[in-house]
Amino acid sequence: MKAPTFRPLTFGVTRVNLRDGAPGVHYLKADQTLADYPVRMTDRLQHWAETAPDRVFMARREKLADGGRGNWQEISYAQAWASARSIAQALINRGLNAERPVAILSENDLEHALLALGCLVAGVPFVPTSPPYSLISQDYDKLRHVLKTVTPGLVFAADAARYAKAITATVGAETEVILTHGDLGDRASTAFQTLLDTVATPEVDAAMAVTGPDTITKFLFTSGSTKMPKAVINTQRMWCANQQQMIQSMPVLAEQPLVLVDWLPWNHTFGGNHNVGMVIYNGGTLYIDDGKPIPALMAETLRNLRDIAPTVYFNVPTGFEAISNAMKTDAALRSKLLSRVKMFFYSGAALAQPIWDGLYAAQEKEIGERIVMTTGLGMTESGPFAIFVTNPNVKAGDLGVPTPGMELKLVDMDGKTEVRYRGPNITPGYWRAPEETATHFDEEGFFCSGDAVKWIDETDVHQGLKFDGRIAEDFKLATGTFVSVGPLRAKIIAAGAPYIQDVVLTGINLKEVGAMVFPTQAVRALSGLDASVPMADVLASAPVNAQFQKIINELALNATGSASRIARMCLLAEPPTIDRSEVTDKGSINQRAVLMHRAETVDALHADKLHSILKPITA
Repeated sequence: MKAPTFRPLTFGVTRVNLRDGAPGVHYLKADQTLADYPVRMTDRLQHWAETAPDRVFMARREKLADGGRGNWQEISYAQAWASARSIAQALINRGLNAERPVAILSENDLEHALLALGCLVAGVPFVPTSPPYSLISQDYDKLRHVLKTVTPGLVFAADAARYAKAITATVGAETEVILTHGDLGDRASTAFQTLLDTVATPEVDAAMAVTGPDTITKFLFTSGSTKMPKAVINTQRMWCANQQQMIQSMPVLAEQPLVLVDWLPWNHTFGGNHNVGMVIYNGGTLYIDDGKPIPALMAETLRNLRDIAPTVYFNVPTGFEAISNAMKTDAALRSKLLSRVKMFFYSGAALAQPIWDGLYAAQEKEIGERIVMTTGLGMTESGPFAIFVTNPNVKAGDLGVPTPGMELKLVDMDGKTEVRYRGPNITPGYWRAPEETATHFDEEGFFCSGDAVKWIDETDVHQGLKFDGRIAEDFKLATGTFVSVGPLRAKIIAAGAPYIQDVVLTGINLKEVGAMVFPTQAVRALSGLDASVPMADVLASAPVNAQFQKIINELALNATGSASRIARMCLLAEPPTIDRSEVTDKGSINQRAVLMHRAETVDALHADKLHSILKPITA
């Protein structure tokens, strides 16, 4: 069979250096040094404003009266730079600083972006906060925790109508509130336009001049599991070094004018650091996508991808699944999306093989070649870019090799190998949490990630590493056998595509492994029932049960022992909730939180007391 042809893509790091340490410890580095990088990201913004002033920095479709989206509203680099300077002056006038930063409650938009740039120029940290903390949460506990941790001197939200309730419940009267639209009634607020109308003075240049590598750019909060989220300190050094690391690992970012079409939230490191950062660093253009990989909003993403051709494209697996399905019949989508894209990149969860196959089939049909699908490993504390694949023949779970300038420490732990990070892109710690910081760094200053890895090929270290789950998620059965949650979870999701959104494994200190499944909306079509029927009834329908019986049977046939055999399965009608930390901001499942908050369901599953439990039939 002829090997598939890929659209050319250069990989920046293809070889590594490995050295041994103490017993059970190894150190891994890229066989490439990190080039010089700027001391602050604002230097890059100013550079592009001066050398490419009319180039579009960012765009977003205008919001129409009926709630839809109209034409693109664009901001050039020159406009962004001028606005950032005005906003910086307004922040300086208010005396804001790291002890009194700017908290941003609302979603990605042009005002959010300009405010963040103004903060960078003024040297005032900003705190992009997960919008669901304000819009979905019922108790606002996480929002209160964020505000208490960072003590903002100014709070921004785009729309008073949507954010007023959360602001009233959590923001003290002494804190200024900035709004793009609307007001808070009896409570005073300031219009965002007031910041833009501020006249910049030489104070702005003086403020930017004193910022440097150690200046804090932002606080990004972790998703939190059984604890409240932690405020990860992000510095200019972290951000700039990580962007230079990305260029050296992914040369495609600088090979042609960079264009992104992106929905990923800026309160998360993937969207806010990785993607926004690469646009500023490389003088690219970011089209804000108001879609999202959920049924109600995916049509907007597809519309945008029919209109704007990205040069590289980032998404999570559920987004790529929807795109793969749409490209089967949508010629306009195939034509525009594939016209100049050089690289696809997924993160956040495993990408099931059927999704991969569907994307490749559409690409070969449209352009006669495949687009390389890449991935890697990182976290909020690593900037986030840390490990990246080294060749186009990527398989599910592959991570690749460390980016230049960062060293990995591979530590054997109870049959697993934890990966730890040290380099200029690693956070100095958690804000106002010295004890928490101390527990996350080892005696050599490596950040302990909690992620487990294996070699892709033990005979060839240059191929790099593959993911082996989260160490904290793994558990033992009563027999003493370890269950490796990450790989087994990925197998279940792949086997159940497209009907399984995610899965939580059960069986800690018990005899068998169980699975609690969060189904996708595809099960409703499978059931043949209409949208008015409750999800619990959909999951109890004969067609759905037959399909999941088939899935668990196939998994059992491929199991190699008790630790890889799903002995019992239940389908969950209630989706994971952010209030209970069951789902992270980027949509991935928090295994520990689900197990804790649904302990009764776990007990009932293993005691055969649930109404519907599926068990393998493999006779």
